[in-house]
Amino acid sequence: MTIQTEIDPTAVEEFYGKVAVDQAAAYNAVLVYLGDRLGLWRTLASVDAVTSAQLAERSGLAERYLREWLSAQAAAGYVQYDAATASFSLTAEAAMVLADETGPAFAAATYEVIAAVWAATDKLANAYVTGDGVAWHDHDPRLYTGVDRFYSVAYRNSLVAEWLPGVDGLVERLERGIRVADVGCGLGTATILMAEAFPRSTFVGIDSHEESVRRARVAAQGAGVADRVRFEVGDASAYDGAFDLVCFFDAVHDMGDPVGVLAHARSLLAPGGVAFAVEPYAEDRLEDNLLNPVALPFYAASSCLCVPHSIADGGAALGAQAGPAKLTAAFVEAGFSSARVAAASVGNLVIEARP
Repeated sequence: MTIQTEIDPTAVEEFYGKVAVDQAAAYNAVLVYLGDRLGLWRTLASVDAVTSAQLAERSGLAERYLREWLSAQAAAGYVQYDAATASFSLTAEAAMVLADETGPAFAAATYEVIAAVWAATDKLANAYVTGDGVAWHDHDPRLYTGVDRFYSVAYRNSLVAEWLPGVDGLVERLERGIRVADVGCGLGTATILMAEAFPRSTFVGIDSHEESVRRARVAAQGAGVADRVRFEVGDASAYDGAFDLVCFFDAVHDMGDPVGVLAHARSLLAPGGVAFAVEPYAEDRLEDNLLNPVALPFYAASSCLCVPHSIADGGAALGAQAGPAKLTAAFVEAGFSSARVAAASVGNLVIEARP
C-alpha cells in the first residue's frame, strides 16, 4: 500500500534554497582552490586594494579571468569591492584564513584536499557499489600535500604548546631525551616539529606511502634535523625498534586493524613508555556530533577518505568521528592497561595510553 504524504510547498522552497546555497559554495570551491594554487590570496593580502588589471600585472595571470574570479569572490563575500575605484581588497581577517599559511587560522589547504577528492569520484563510486576500499596511495597526489598543509596548522600551534603537556611528565622526558616513533607519519611534519623542539630525543617516522616518506626525508634535511630523525617505509603493524613514546597523528581511525596496530606499538614500548594519539574531535553518539558545526566536514572527509582507506587496509573503518569511547576501547583491547582523553579542543582529541 502506498502512503500518500502531503507536500509542504514552503518546506520545499526552504530546502531548495539551502541546496542552492550549497551548490554555490561547491562551485566557488574550485575558484578558492585556484586562488590558493596560483598565489592570488597571498597577492591580495600584500596590497591594500587592486583592480583586476593591477592584480593581473602583479600575478602574471590573464586579466579577463581575474576580473571574473574577483567578481565571484566579491559575490561570495571573500573579497570587498569598491565601486568608486573598481577595486577589490582582502580584509586582514580574511587574509589570516586564506593567505597566512603559518598562522593559526589558515584554512585554504582544505580546498586542495577537496580537489583531490573530486579527482577520485570514479574510484569512490566503484567502492560504494562493490564495498571495496580506496587506499591512500590510490588518490590524486594533491591529497598528500593538502592533508599535510591542513593538519600542519594545528600541529604547529598545539602539538608542543598544548597536546604533549597534557600527558604528565612527557615534556620533561622529551627534554631529557627519549626514543620516539611516529606511526603513519605522512610528510613528517609532526615528527620534525617534535625534533626541533626536543633536540635530545631521537625520532623515527613510519609510513606505508613511499612518496610521503621521500618528501619527509627531504623536509627533515631542510629543517636541519636529519641527524636525529629518520623516515622509513613500513607497515604500521610490522616495524621494528624499541621506543619510549609511540605517536599516531590523525591515523588510528584510518587503520584497517587499529587494535592490531596498537598492540604492535605496545609490544615495542620500553618500561614506562607511552602511546600518544591525536584524533579528530568527536562525541560518542551521532546525535551529539550533529550539534557540532564542523560535523559535516568531518563526516564528509571520513566518507571519502578515512573509511575507504581503512576498508582497503583490512576493514575496521572506525571513521573520523569514532569518538572517545571507541578509540580508548581500541587501546584497551590492544592490551594497554589504561587509555584516557588527555586533552581536547574544538578540532581534536588527544589520547594517552599506558601498557
